Amino acid sequence: MDNRWCTACGAAFLPRAQAPHQSYCAEPACQRERRRLWQKAKRRSDPDYLENQIQAQRAWVERNPGYWATYREKNPGYAAKNRADQRGRNAKRRISKIAKMDVSSTAPVLDAGIYELRPLDRETFAKMGVWTVQLTVLSASSA
Repeated sequence: MDNRWCTACGAAFLPRAQAPHQSYCAEPACQRERRRLWQKAKRRSDPDYLENQIQAQRAWVERNPGYWATYREKNPGYAAKNRADQRGRNAKRRISKIAKMDVSSTAPVLDAGIYELRPLDRETFAKMGVWTVQLTVLSASSA
């Protein structure tokens, strides 16, 4: 069998005979990347898998209360780096568009009618399932 180029690191590797379509080398970092991408695709395509992942995460948090607070206390460098990284991620997502669930707006009350709800921007970052949308009046009722 001929050498192949690893999709993750770009290094040449000899694929295993048992895996004729192998595209990642055996390096742990490359295998983590392969698994991460597989899980991401699986979560998008399989709602049951996504729900099982969510339930497993919730169960772990319930079994390990206070784990992350303790971890941050014991690892202040990690916590500081994470805060800095989050500021960078927020800047990429246009921090002015972060929505919070307890923010009220002074937007005018909409008239009765039929509206079309469409996502405005895929790069918008919102908490708690909030969407930034554009409403277009399709049909206004006569009052």
